[in-house]
Amino acid sequence: MRMNKDFFAGMRGALPILIGVIPFAMISGVGAVSVGLTFFETMGMSVIVFAGASQLAVYQLMSAGSPWIIMVLTAWMINLRFTMYSAALAPYLQKLSAGQKALLAYMLSDQAFGISMSHFVANEKVSHRWYYFGAALIIWVVWQISAIIGALLGALVPASWGFDFAFPLSFMALMFAALYDRPTVAAAVVGGGIAVLAKGLPYNTGLVLAIFLGIAAGYFSESLHRRQGYAQ
Repeated sequence: MRMNKDFFAGMRGALPILIGVIPFAMISGVGAVSVGLTFFETMGMSVIVFAGASQLAVYQLMSAGSPWIIMVLTAWMINLRFTMYSAALAPYLQKLSAGQKALLAYMLSDQAFGISMSHFVANEKVSHRWYYFGAALIIWVVWQISAIIGALLGALVPASWGFDFAFPLSFMALMFAALYDRPTVAAAVVGGGIAVLAKGLPYNTGLVLAIFLGIAAGYFSESLHRRQGYAQ
């Protein structure tokens, strides 16, 4: 029962982070199609590599016509952080067989690592392998489904847009993942709205204005929230 309980606990623990995983995976699918990969090539890349940051970097290099060796080295450098993740997880998973370790290593992601490590530190009696497996599995499944959707949507994107369409969306994915409380939402809504409304101002002053007003909105929202907390 402990194994099953921790497996589903890991899945539940990963649910909040999926708000960032879904758009990022969709963007990777759109990016792959926009640089000329077929649907099956896109999904092969997603399943085999399973690393969004390095995938987007490779797609950018592909669009620029870079040699394959540069693409491989770039992806390798970006993914070196997983070596440190593995070293941190090793003490918790060292009793597993080589096959089990290989499976869990393949499913390693930034999100699964962060969720699992924070839970392991706070809960000593947790079944490490089952909790990690639950978190990593749901992230992997959602990533692949979202990448499929992105690849299908990418076929609808005009060829003239190219990778320039997918690249700005990657920042949107990072923004969505950062919207975790009221002040950050207020800052994003105000800043984004002002940036659109003030786009026509000269010398990009509209962007500067949006930044300052977005920060002010976030600060005001946080101050109001604290006052309400003190009042209670």
